[in-house]
Amino acid sequence: MLKKTIEVKNVTKKIRKRIILQDVSFDVYEGDICGFVGPNGAGKTTLIRIMTNLISSTSGEVKIGGVNVKEDRKLALSKLGAIVEEAIFFPYMTGRQNLRNLAMLNLNMSKKEQREKVEEVLKIVDLYDRGDDKVKTYSLGMKQRLGIAQTLLNNPKIVILDEPSNGLDPIGMRDLRKLILKLRKEQNITFFISSHLLDELNKMCNRFIAINKGKVIWQGSKEELMKKTGESLKLEDAFINLVSGY
Repeated sequence: MLKKTIEVKNVTKKIRKRIILQDVSFDVYEGDICGFVGPNGAGKTTLIRIMTNLISSTSGEVKIGGVNVKEDRKLALSKLGAIVEEAIFFPYMTGRQNLRNLAMLNLNMSKKEQREKVEEVLKIVDLYDRGDDKVKTYSLGMKQRLGIAQTLLNNPKIVILDEPSNGLDPIGMRDLRKLILKLRKEQNITFFISSHLLDELNKMCNRFIAINKGKVIWQGSKEELMKKTGESLKLEDAFINLVSGY
């Protein structure tokens, strides 16, 4: 039986009289690379901020690794790594220094373990040889990989990425995709990725959740989406057809 790693149940978010999210429910399973798609303003980032406990929902619940993020925030987030909107680093510090500062937040590790973890994640994201360069000299793709390194500092079972490919050139997108696929294969990390770059998601995701106007309008495998929308040859066409019906 597939193990649920993320559970979103009946999540609603209202700001004054405006409904941002309405009764959103879905599950993400262990080992998934799940694409979270929807038009601009559909509520994707709002939901991710709720999932990572940056903001509260009006009603409903989110569980990460079986733990309710409202009831036990510390334990739930200990299982999670996330980049919401963009990773933020000090540009005049080196990549290694930035990660060492962040690793210090993990009080379950000794200083020696923190330093060893930084070296480990720099190697994983292929930045070990550039670790002593200042972040201001990094390309956007390198900064994104440093962001992935940041998410790995606490040995997460689940990683949430909000528009990780924004602004990347084709080589940067390829490198990021290869890294995500490698981490899923070698460390069995579950990924939940929000993006509007459907072709890129198509190359790595096994499942999709589509949202529009604050509501989940579809969830399932890519093959099921194609079948539902008329055997479209492109994921982008299938998605447009799906959203057009709502």
